[in-house]
Amino acid sequence: MAARFQIQQARNGKYYFHLLANNGEIILASQMYASKSSAKKGIVSVQTNATDPSRYETLVNKAGQHYFVLKAKNSQVIGTSEGYAATTGVKNGIKSVSKNAPKAITEDIIVKT
Repeated sequence: MAARFQIQQARNGKYYFHLLANNGEIILASQMYASKSSAKKGIVSVQTNATDPSRYETLVNKAGQHYFVLKAKNSQVIGTSEGYAATTGVKNGIKSVSKNAPKAITEDIIVKT
């Protein structure tokens, strides 16, 4: 299975997307967008910025898990990873997003979640 972006609609009517790796695992999650077209623009931004190492920031959440965010040129967060127990997981996650995002297909999965 090829890497893909899935656009979904939340119960509140807003849209978000996930980037899924070849194995179907979610490797990046977006913020909420007011419209599907805005979510699609977010996907284009992820594809544009994913290969630039300077666009990633690694952080630690309140539970002590490591994660990363991908930022656009304007420093706005366009995607957030899952939490990892160690920094090696973050590094592997960034590699996966960098590799998969630029060529990932986009699917509309409009099921209210």
